[in-house]
Amino acid sequence: MPDHNKIPKEIERLSREIEEHNYRYYVLSQPTVSDKEYDDLLRRLLRLEEQHPQLRLLTSPSQRVGVKVPEAAPTVTHRVKMLSLDNAYSFEEVKEWDKRVKKGVEGEKVEYVVELKIDGVSAALTYEDGRFVLGATRGDGAVGEDVTHNLRTIRSIPLRLKASPGLPVPRRFDVRGEIYMGRADFETLNQSRKQQGEELFANARNATSGSVKLLDSRITAERKLKCFVHSYGVVQGGKAVATQWEFLQNAKTYGLCINPASRRCASLDAVLDYCQEYQQKRDTVPYEIDGVVIKINSLQQQRRLGTTLKSPRWAIAYKFPAQQATTTVRAINVQVGRTGVLTPVAELDPVPCAGVTISHATLHNFDEIKRLGIKARDRVLIERAGDVIPKVVKVVESAGGRSVPFRVPQSCPECGGEIKKVKAEDVAYRCINPLCPKQLERGLVHFASRTAMDIEGLGEVVVRQLIDKKLVKDFADIYSLKKDDLLTLELFKDKKAENLLAAIQKSRKKPLSRFLFALGIDNIGEKAAWLFAQHYPNLDRLTTAKEEDLVNIHEIGGVMAGSVADFFKMPSTKKLLAKFRKAGVWPREPLREVRSDKLSGKKFVFTGELAGLSRNEAQEKVKRLGADVSSSVSKRTDFVVVGEDPGSKYDEAVKLGVKVLNQKEFEEMIHES
Repeated sequence: MPDHNKIPKEIERLSREIEEHNYRYYVLSQPTVSDKEYDDLLRRLLRLEEQHPQLRLLTSPSQRVGVKVPEAAPTVTHRVKMLSLDNAYSFEEVKEWDKRVKKGVEGEKVEYVVELKIDGVSAALTYEDGRFVLGATRGDGAVGEDVTHNLRTIRSIPLRLKASPGLPVPRRFDVRGEIYMGRADFETLNQSRKQQGEELFANARNATSGSVKLLDSRITAERKLKCFVHSYGVVQGGKAVATQWEFLQNAKTYGLCINPASRRCASLDAVLDYCQEYQQKRDTVPYEIDGVVIKINSLQQQRRLGTTLKSPRWAIAYKFPAQQATTTVRAINVQVGRTGVLTPVAELDPVPCAGVTISHATLHNFDEIKRLGIKARDRVLIERAGDVIPKVVKVVESAGGRSVPFRVPQSCPECGGEIKKVKAEDVAYRCINPLCPKQLERGLVHFASRTAMDIEGLGEVVVRQLIDKKLVKDFADIYSLKKDDLLTLELFKDKKAENLLAAIQKSRKKPLSRFLFALGIDNIGEKAAWLFAQHYPNLDRLTTAKEEDLVNIHEIGGVMAGSVADFFKMPSTKKLLAKFRKAGVWPREPLREVRSDKLSGKKFVFTGELAGLSRNEAQEKVKRLGADVSSSVSKRTDFVVVGEDPGSKYDEAVKLGVKVLNQKEFEEMIHES
């Protein structure tokens, strides 16, 4: 028989233990139990609460998953108005704000706190005696909407604050934060909606806003929302703080989640460096950010500076260039890629977006055109993140009857050849004419690219001229080019022709893995090409390998194995390879030079420029010694090799505690191995 006197204590213990794990996972990013162990604790708590519902606590973790609520959600009047921030769109505007601040504090020394501006939904969280009792949207700043039922589902919002020695919990603690959805969770959500035929969210902010205001908080709980706390409205009781930075550290100790990228800056130059840093690496952050919030650190100086009717004078938001914009579709064109795939592209009225002027955006495939319902003269929302090709998110205003709907072409727009879906389940149409000039042009540019055969000087302009003059009809023809052939091209003189011929000659020595990648086989990237070459270092053996043998290679799936087997069966491939053999281009893969176990199985990441050594050459060195190369840093990375001007991979390595090597250390390691 269970001891009923111990059950309340057990429920209290489980509640606190689960909340502690939530704190370690969502606030500290240092989980101490596995997902299964966490789930076991939660199931134990739920079982006890089902058996003894009168003992269920309002602060119980089980109360995070809510129920459907009445449609007429009550409103909340904020005790302290939630102001908006003035925006600055250039460093000059930030400097002007700084001048006003220093004038307002009469020349006193000023310190700053900078925080990433999360592109989410503002919210106010109210705690009474440490218990979460109210969650509200910003609304108009004075009055918001009560969304407590939904905010309870967010695990990074503690239901009970953590008290600690020297830091008692305030009687009332009204904090402000930003509710957001991570990039990966947003993509998963939209993929699910697409599969169910539902309208897609335009961006993570819209998805977050909709999720916060749902009537059924069980759905909100599935959306995996998160929260960063950044400021406060009311604090009654507890320990007084003198600075914004002190508030953030206290908030973290209470169990609230603050942005780990927040930084204290002693000068405006340090502030601007921070803005520049995150403007460059905004796409590496796992959630959407649209700028940097700059605050005066001293709360006394904040009070002296005061506010306007809508904004504090002691803070400003530096806004990054917009990553979304609206414009008009001029036309929908169809491009032919190097593998023959037809890709529709929207020709747009030029519009500034993410720091560049956008005049074209991909539409991916013809099914996507149908889903968007897009046609010429429609007004559309476009999006560009970092170096990613701009895409059309949705139609915001249809041209209606003023435009004719797009129709899938009946033949290749470049050569007039037949187009079809290679497999019934494919979404892409392909031109199946192996002599299509556009396929050859883009394929040859890829063949000569740095990560493939690395033929410097064989770029788009040169390739187009070679094809137009019928000097090359396939990849193998470049190895038959003569100096006189090149001198017929525009801007080619003796030296330029000799340099290109030398680069072509040098490419003959590239290993089989680079050659396979250069051929542009469907579904075969650099890593897959390297894996095939490790198991079949002789091209003769690979071309005759059966699909059932290829699929047995570790990390090679059925799609990749089928693509390689099908490629080498094609008559056009056999004809091309015969020309390569005749031209003396028949590469092999060097055997791994494993002379010790020091690097075998180790994972390397490279960032920055290495002196006298290309990144591809460095990667090949470690691969031959049994190591693996990755393009991203994770906890499983063993070494990050850093050259001049390293990117965000260096910062990630430092953050994760991954071993960092400079070029000298790297070369010594290779020599020793």
